Parts: sequence; C-alpha cells; structure tokens
Amino acid sequence: MAVITFSRQVAALGDEVAGELAKKLGYKFITRKDIEKRIVELGFPENKMPKFDERKPGFFASLTKDRDEYLNYAQLAILEAAEKKNVIIIGRGAFAVLQNVPNNISVRLIADEQTRIERLRKEFNWDEKQALQRIQESDANRAGFHSSFYNIDVSNPTNYHAVINTGLVNLEQAVCVIKALVEKSVTKKQEEDGNKMISELLKAQTVVNKLSMERKLNIEFMHASIQGNTVILHGVSDSPAVVEQALQIIREEMPGFDAKSAVSIIHDFKTFQ
Repeated sequence: MAVITFSRQVAALGDEVAGELAKKLGYKFITRKDIEKRIVELGFPENKMPKFDERKPGFFASLTKDRDEYLNYAQLAILEAAEKKNVIIIGRGAFAVLQNVPNNISVRLIADEQTRIERLRKEFNWDEKQALQRIQESDANRAGFHSSFYNIDVSNPTNYHAVINTGLVNLEQAVCVIKALVEKSVTKKQEEDGNKMISELLKAQTVVNKLSMERKLNIEFMHASIQGNTVILHGVSDSPAVVEQALQIIREEMPGFDAKSAVSIIHDFKTFQ
C-alpha cells in the first residue's frame, strides 16, 4: 500500500515506533543496519562506512570518489527496499530519496532535550553530561549528513507528512496516529503511481551505478532524475563526449525512455581521488 520513511532524533523512539508500526500494519521493517549491510553487499568497502555513517563527511572525504560511490550505493539500496512494497525504512536519508514518490509517507520523530537525556541515561547508565554530548553529536552529524548528501534540512518540518513529539505522545499513540495517516492518505491511484515511479527510479539508479562503477565514466556527483519518459542525468564533467556516451547508454538500458543532460561542463574540472 505505502512506503513509510522515518527520520528521527536520537532517543526519540524511532526504531521502537517503526518496529511496532510494522507489526500493526503487517509491513516489513527495513532498519538502518539492513540498508548498511546492503550498501556493503553492493560493493562499498565496509571499512569506509564509518566516514559516511549518517554524518557529514570530512572535507577531503567529501571530494573523493568514495563519496559518490557511497551515495549511489545508498540510493540503490533504499530504492531496492522500497520496491518490495509495504515497507518501513528508517534512516540513511530514505525520506529524501523517496520525497516525490506518491505513496511515500514520511514521518519525523522528535522529543525535547530533557526527555532524550533521561532516555539515554536509562538505556546506557550515562550521566547527564554524557547523554547531552551524545545528543549534540548525533544532531550535528545527522544535520551534516542530510545537508551534504541531499542538500536538505533534516529538521525542516515541511519535508514530512507528520512530525511527532514522542516527549508528549507515547509510543502507542504515535503508532496509532501514523497508522491512521497511512490508511487514510494513500489511494489506490497513488499506490500504483508510486510503485511505477519507484521501479523507474531503481532502473535509473542501476544505470547510474553502471556508468560510474562499471564503465567508470568521468562524471562526478552523478545522479539521475525522471520527468515523464525522460531520464535526466546530473553531475559535473569536463567532457561533452563522455556525457553523450552516458546518455546513449541510458537510452539502451532503459527502452522507451529518452535521456537528456543536466551535467555541468567545466573544462578545467579536476577530480579528487
């Protein structure tokens, strides 16, 4: 019926609410660890994962090929999960990847600072200073991650269908609110259109990964979007010929779709390895 994506602050009951909601709806819960495992299975080195673990990459990490590869693998893993239908996906910017999908319902869970401190103290037997430090680090990392990879403000409520304060609303109430929202919001037409869009986005991302990782075409920050029956390729390159080659491959890999370029051509562009 729907694909539900969760964004959450640390100690805002994200995993707890998502897990219970999955049980109530009969959905599959795709955890952050599930997405992480799939990213590694697709080919991203496990030892490099900590650099991009829902945090803003360091300056040099943000300029390396690793950054592009991580993002391409992450988006592919998220789209693969969404294609399974009736799933709940938490973390890794899933709400941003699926933002325009008609049957996606995006939810953000927050809580006041003192509630979050108390939850962390209880869970880890920390003192207040340790708990507060963890909150500040997590909030900064997640803000940096979403800004760096998706150019999006994770705390902006307009990015979500609902923002729920689990300092004021308990777990059971939060689950009931989201369940009702999903059941009353997603129409059959939205479900059909959404499933079609996810399938197309997955095909486009698969082609992007082939262009980047298999063909190793020199287009940095490469990604694709779909408008109607046209795949639009984005990125930065120093070669119009390479871009045209990429467009031809997209047309071959996605019959029935045209391909157009929104790649910026910068002739003295230097890549960072």
